[in-house]
Amino acid sequence: MRVAVLDDYHRRAREFADWDSLKAEVEFFHEPIPRERLAAELAGFDVLVLMRERTAFPRELLEQLPGLALLVTTGMRNASVDVGYLRERGVTVSGTSSAAPDAGVPSTVEVAWALILSVLKRVTVEDRAIREGVWQAGMPRNLAGLTLGLAGLGRLGGAMIGPARAFGMDVIAWSQNLTAERAAGSGAVCVSKERLLADSDVLSIHLVLSDRTRGLFGAAELALMKPTAVLINTSRGPIVEERALIEALREGRIAGAGLDVFDREPLPAGHELLGLDNTVLLPHLGYVSEDAFRSMYSQAVEDIAAYIRGQPIRVID
Repeated sequence: MRVAVLDDYHRRAREFADWDSLKAEVEFFHEPIPRERLAAELAGFDVLVLMRERTAFPRELLEQLPGLALLVTTGMRNASVDVGYLRERGVTVSGTSSAAPDAGVPSTVEVAWALILSVLKRVTVEDRAIREGVWQAGMPRNLAGLTLGLAGLGRLGGAMIGPARAFGMDVIAWSQNLTAERAAGSGAVCVSKERLLADSDVLSIHLVLSDRTRGLFGAAELALMKPTAVLINTSRGPIVEERALIEALREGRIAGAGLDVFDREPLPAGHELLGLDNTVLLPHLGYVSEDAFRSMYSQAVEDIAAYIRGQPIRVID
């Protein structure tokens, strides 16, 4: 059996799990494989191990991998894989839970707050300026008295409220199914989508990418935001229309953005976002930590071993 472990950017996957126990040939890919070469590079593998949604596997690609028997993704959801097609074909798809203490919610929330503080306190801008001999290039903003707007009030959105209160911020929230009672129970005020956009000084997105959230925040929505407001996205890039966001940032119609996710990852060299000085950009670190990766890769090995035994576990339906 040949196993391909994709997108091992940190070159740490081998040490995080007992791959030798599988008695299989395991190959680790440390760089993203260009889309046009994926089928050729992976044609000889029986098992693919994916780190979340780093590489997309739509039906047209999977059709070119007739020998694929098992696909393992970290997490129990992967919107970048056509799981329905694989089920039709009889290919098993297994996932991993977020068993590590800092996997998932705390890690992502910490990254969101790192972005908020970096943008409002001008951390990256002032760092660059001081290295260039400029002392205090601009004015940071205080969080106290500002309004944090949460698009989504699930586990991630809800975990944003405690730090916001500690900083002295007001909190409002919106999602398609959010009720006033549920918002109040979490310590936020439920508002309409329009009020969320108009009243937020910091708009932080915590929604799952789906057909109804793709492109949810486009030019019309960004036009409702304050020119002093900032947008934070640690969820999924396509929830915000990238072109509309770039234009809003470039024209100063919003003050800044902190982004951990993008339409295309890794972000290509020369991308327009890289040239904007009112952005703070991170390479999708929301779920990245040693403990989380150790847990996910160990469970991936368990998934493969269970499949070999003929008793698949953590099967994604």
